Amino acid sequence: MEYKDYYQILGLERDAKQDEIKRAYRKLARKYHPDVSKEEAAEDRFKEVSEAYEVLKDPEKRAAYDQLGAGYHSGEDFRPPPNWDSGFEFHGGGYTEADPGAFSDFFESLFGRAGGFGHGFGAGTQRRQFHAQGENTYAKITIDLEDSYRGGTRQIALKHSVLGADGRPELKERKLNVKIPKGITEGQQIRLAGQGEPGIGEGKPGDLYLEITFSPHRLYQAEGTTVYLNLPLAPWEAALGAKVQAPTPDGPVNLTIPPNSKDGSKLRLKGRGIPAREPGDLFVVLNVVAPPANTEAEQEAYRQFSQAFTFDPRSGMGG
Repeated sequence: MEYKDYYQILGLERDAKQDEIKRAYRKLARKYHPDVSKEEAAEDRFKEVSEAYEVLKDPEKRAAYDQLGAGYHSGEDFRPPPNWDSGFEFHGGGYTEADPGAFSDFFESLFGRAGGFGHGFGAGTQRRQFHAQGENTYAKITIDLEDSYRGGTRQIALKHSVLGADGRPELKERKLNVKIPKGITEGQQIRLAGQGEPGIGEGKPGDLYLEITFSPHRLYQAEGTTVYLNLPLAPWEAALGAKVQAPTPDGPVNLTIPPNSKDGSKLRLKGRGIPAREPGDLFVVLNVVAPPANTEAEQEAYRQFSQAFTFDPRSGMGG
């Protein structure tokens, strides 16, 4: 997937004001509109310009896009960094003249097909005149894996757009106390009733939906309710068997390592994964680590070790 520099597409600097963005879009949209333009590849350029405007006209999308940084260049291979959009509250809606289905893979990888939020969140209920319920809003928040094991309340900060005194949208931050349910997994949502957009007239406010992601952990990886731990072992522990202590998100456990355990083999701890309604399992993946031979005594130990075995790790390679 190729990175798109939306500022470059509209011929703008990254500190461009919203009025400059609107003027640049209108100028280029007139130039490349497929109904009137005689420019080469006008339709493709019109879609590209419309996509850039879809992002940069929206304070939330623009702020999230800007958070990716300026170190990328148009056309180079791109993958979104993990949790790049955590903490942004997206409202969705308000498309340009472009068909949302015509947006690029780059756009969809960041904001989803609906343009409201990655992972396919919709654009919410459109506002009507007079009395109407407020739009639902959507955000991704990052918690620690241990939060899922214990539950509890956390304060989160969300960036979202509001109308400023001049009637133009501006980015603000609000803080909320959120109850994290025990056993929640990545991708699940927490609904905060009435915390979305205010209603119009006597309409009720919309809801806020929070998608859960886990912070990268130095020990654990979670897939659904299953948790994995890479456990280093010395070669003699793997070969002779051993009793060792291993960490888990719910506290340390004592493990029995079977003799002749191989690197990459797994020990299953039933029900020690994420404590959902149906608790997951925790798999301890054995990682046999050879110690370095830095001293003469350590090197001599390796020489004696090599003489004690007829083992050839390359015996099956032929030649």
